[in-house]
Amino acid sequence: PTPSGSESVFSDCGGSRAGSTEDAGGVGLCAQSRITEPGEAVKKDLQHLSREERRRRRRATAKYRTAHATRERIRVEAFNMAFAELRKLLPTLPPDKKLSKIEILRLAICYISYLNHVLDV
Repeated sequence: PTPSGSESVFSDCGGSRAGSTEDAGGVGLCAQSRITEPGEAVKKDLQHLSREERRRRRRATAKYRTAHATRERIRVEAFNMAFAELRKLLPTLPPDKKLSKIEILRLAICYISYLNHVLDV
């Protein structure tokens, strides 16, 4: 036995009590108004945001920042290893002299020019 006014509470469910959980012993919530997945509320909240705002929010998460930092660390290590390999190929005195990245690039340009000149002669 339910109060006669309860049907107006479920009017958004088609005006019928057949769609309510009250018939199945529930608390009287409409099946359509229940959220079935935990992330569904977040998805509905983000739908009204622009693509750029959604991207900003995604990038603000700790998981995203950690993954980005890991990718950046791998990229920088690969970059530094490539410079170290190039450095090994360049003749300098003394051979173990520490060079900056720009010095390595400038020396490589000069060395390539020198090798081209040697091949042309």
